[in-house]
Amino acid sequence: MSARFNLVLSDELNRRVDAVATDPETKSSLIRKALAMYIAAVEAQRDRGLHVGLFDPATREIKTEIIGL
Repeated sequence: MSARFNLVLSDELNRRVDAVATDPETKSSLIRKALAMYIAAVEAQRDRGLHVGLFDPATREIKTEIIGL
C-alpha cells in the first residue's frame, strides 16, 4: 500500500530540488530517496551512535559532518 502526501516547500528549497530533478517524476523520486537517506541516518545515529558525513574518497578525509538529525 502507498501513502500520498501534499508537501509544501519554500521557494528556495523548491529551486534547489528543481536544479537536481530533471522532470516531475524525478522530483518525486528524489524526495523519496532523500527521506530514505534521512531515516537511515537517524536510525544509525540512534541505534549505533554513528554520524553522517561527506568525505573525500581519494584521501578518506571527512570534509563535512552533518549534525542535528
